[in-house]
Amino acid sequence: MSEREMANKLDKRTRATATDVAQKAGVSKWTVSRAFTPGASISDKAREDVLAAAKELGYRPNLLARSLSQKRTHIIGVVVDELKNPHSMMMLDEVTRQLQSRGYMALMLNITGENYRSVMSLAEQLQVDGILFLGTALTPEFVAIANDLHKVPLVQVSRNIGGKGIDVVNIDGYRAGKVIARLLLEQGHQRFGYMAGPGGEEGHLQRKMGYVDELKAHGHELDLELETEHYDRMLGYQAMQRYLLEMPVSQRVDALFCENDILALGAMAALRDISPEIQLALVGFDDIEESEIPGCDLTSYSQRLDRLMHEAICRLIDGKGSEKSGWEQGEIRIRRSHLKH
Repeated sequence: MSEREMANKLDKRTRATATDVAQKAGVSKWTVSRAFTPGASISDKAREDVLAAAKELGYRPNLLARSLSQKRTHIIGVVVDELKNPHSMMMLDEVTRQLQSRGYMALMLNITGENYRSVMSLAEQLQVDGILFLGTALTPEFVAIANDLHKVPLVQVSRNIGGKGIDVVNIDGYRAGKVIARLLLEQGHQRFGYMAGPGGEEGHLQRKMGYVDELKAHGHELDLELETEHYDRMLGYQAMQRYLLEMPVSQRVDALFCENDILALGAMAALRDISPEIQLALVGFDDIEESEIPGCDLTSYSQRLDRLMHEAICRLIDGKGSEKSGWEQGEIRIRRSHLKH
């Protein structure tokens, strides 16, 4: 086939194939495949000829077809809920960037509506190589469905409760809670509260336990616990609003540790609206971008998602994690909201 005939055959609506590249380069179809396979045995001359022909024809290898033939798709299912929470977006940004740097694609699976079975069925149909659960609260039903999936590794990030066959990668939340309690104690606060999100009764968040234990070690009790059904700013606002309206100023807590920044920012807004003249110390968790905006200056605890996601991906793809190298340790971000005025 002449080059003119080849050009006529490959118009703009037609995608070039490996066979087309092989014909133009004067090699076999298998040589084309080897040219695009890292580490494959092929001469430099043959590789150069194939790549030049591919460039001219606009050929791109079908990675999905190749992956399926190798029984690996290089697709990782990423399960997430609470998508309105900016921390979920931070996790998605970090995990997709790290997966892409390793040649993998993320398939986002949104379980906000508790559509577990249909979501996991999609993951199975696309033959994902593994599944990452990002900060999701896994019900027993969901754990059972996940374990029924074809044998792929399962790793949960930022939660302490997984299930049989589900590996867990999380910071030392207990230590984080103690760090936050000490920070507030050092300011001289005397009465302490905690605002919880959903699922606290499952014990998946150790930060509260560390917070309470450190307070007790210094002769203090937890004087207040507020609860919300979701990690939602308005729910944090409403919970704080009710407390401020019902509790006399003289009996209010001095400091409040909120389970995440979204709840803390809601509580901060309620304070400004209901009792702008009263100072109440606030500390959040997750260190979302809004926390550092002037006017918020929310002291928060960063989970160091870069390190957490690296560890989780290593376990998922390589089948092993790193030695204790600091990935379990987050970092306190000191601003102004925790100060005693």
